[in-house]
Amino acid sequence: MDYNSTLGDTGDEKMLMFGWLDFIFFILMLGLSTLIGIYFGIWGKKEDTPKEYLHGGKTMSTAPVAVSLMSSFLSGIMMMGSPTEVYLYGTLYWLVSISIVFVGLMTNFFFLPVFYELQVTSTYEYLQLRFNRHVRIMASLIWTISLLLYIPIVVYVPALALGQVTGVNIHVITLTISVICIFYTMLGGIKAVVWTDLLQGVVMVVASIVVIILGVNQLGGFGVLWERSQLGGRIRIFEMSVSPFKRMTFWTVVIGKSFGWLGGVAVSQSMVQKFMALPTYSKARTSLFIFCLEVMFVTTISCLTGLLIYARYYDCDPISTKAISRPDQLLPYYVMDISQSLPGLPGLFVAGIFSASLSTMSSSLNSLSATLFEDFIRPCLKNKISDKTANNIIKCLVIIAGAVCVLNVLVVDKLGSVLQLSMSLSGFTGGAMIGLFSFGMSYPRGNAKGALAGSISSLLIMGWIVFGAQKEMAEGRIKQPLLPTSVEGCGYNVTVTTTPSPVFSSDDEVFVLYHLSFMYFCPVGILIVFVVGAIVSHLTEEPEAEKVKPVFFTPIVRKYYMKKRERSLSYSNKATAEKELVALFSQNQIT
Repeated sequence: MDYNSTLGDTGDEKMLMFGWLDFIFFILMLGLSTLIGIYFGIWGKKEDTPKEYLHGGKTMSTAPVAVSLMSSFLSGIMMMGSPTEVYLYGTLYWLVSISIVFVGLMTNFFFLPVFYELQVTSTYEYLQLRFNRHVRIMASLIWTISLLLYIPIVVYVPALALGQVTGVNIHVITLTISVICIFYTMLGGIKAVVWTDLLQGVVMVVASIVVIILGVNQLGGFGVLWERSQLGGRIRIFEMSVSPFKRMTFWTVVIGKSFGWLGGVAVSQSMVQKFMALPTYSKARTSLFIFCLEVMFVTTISCLTGLLIYARYYDCDPISTKAISRPDQLLPYYVMDISQSLPGLPGLFVAGIFSASLSTMSSSLNSLSATLFEDFIRPCLKNKISDKTANNIIKCLVIIAGAVCVLNVLVVDKLGSVLQLSMSLSGFTGGAMIGLFSFGMSYPRGNAKGALAGSISSLLIMGWIVFGAQKEMAEGRIKQPLLPTSVEGCGYNVTVTTTPSPVFSSDDEVFVLYHLSFMYFCPVGILIVFVVGAIVSHLTEEPEAEKVKPVFFTPIVRKYYMKKRERSLSYSNKATAEKELVALFSQNQIT
């Protein structure tokens, strides 16, 4: 391991840099990802239609898809953010491992049966079938904008880590990584995405496990880790306050994340598209089960890494000493610090972090191109086009969307507050999106006017709350206290700025809803969609019975709806009645 040391304000800071072996491992990872895309694009089985390009010809295997789901879901933001969250606020975030269980159950019994039976290319196609095209377009537009804001952040955050350990300009890093990702996604389609996700997911997990083993060994065992974490107040699980205004409690994490993650799993175009790439419904359910186990495992090791970082720096906080410029750099700094005996490990680990980002970016670009083509391009084409032309258009959309995301990285870099703002954006748009699908699949009386009114109301109200809270935090009227850190063991003088402790302002100027936990943004947004949607639907015309098919509803609601239809059928010709009922029940293939 090569270290270039420089003196800072404290007189004892050191800049930890990549060695030559680290660069080799990192470049090798990017090269393999590119070769996979080239293989499927040139020598692999040709996908001649848009559906084959986007669904892999329905020939994907369960295990690669399950790992791909995990790799896409756990972006570099989460890989770097989870340890930082535990270091600063304790282990409450680990409770998302419980949330993913509820997410898996809701996806399995509520959302996946509908999408898989309809075999839609875009998840938003469902909204047109259930309501009308206006609802579909609004949902697609919201999702497209949020994704174009999210992808640059996914690339930018781990680029900060690589820039720190290499000294390479961050814009050079983001441009290079983005071009590689755009290239293999455009060339190889969903198959390239899935198999590169598999490679990147394995590297990410293996590197994380090696770092944990090395970190525990250097500390002197789990006993030391647990003791220091307890003394530092980092072990926090059963904080059972029911207040929705506390940043994190047992309930805000479990309930909030259970609904919040539905947007990223159950109705996300990039996730559902991979479920659809499997040949049978049973394999889709199996991949969902494996995915939930993977998320629990990766979340656990990420939080454990956070405890390891605290246990190593419990008496010499690198944030206070200015060894790192921002908390998000804790993880790469820690890995570089403990890896002197294993040259190449930092390169492999940072490659793992970037792998998570590449995986998220490639899946997002693939699904975004599908949505743009199906919802915006195809309806504008007056003449029918060939499948080859459609595929070429989708590939061009991958390039265009990727280029827009690369340009947006420049905005993220110039406006630091955009990072937090964009993360909040996913919170308030998620409630409207999940609410739309849930409303359609669970409420037969709901109509298009109710769906539109509910989703628009959710966006407006949650936008007001989210951006209002962000403004108050930026102006210092809302503060979130950090857990205590120490610099007593640093061995040199450090000037520390004390973090204010009160969560609420001393005056009553801050609107009470601005204190709402960010974990509850999605549940509140969903509730608004249902309340407003149900009221408007009941005040307007009921959906036409012949256009509302049982297949549009989740299996439990479908059975209730079909029994209701059965009771309402009144024919003088008994044979005709029986024929319609058989047609209705034939649509209930997945239960």
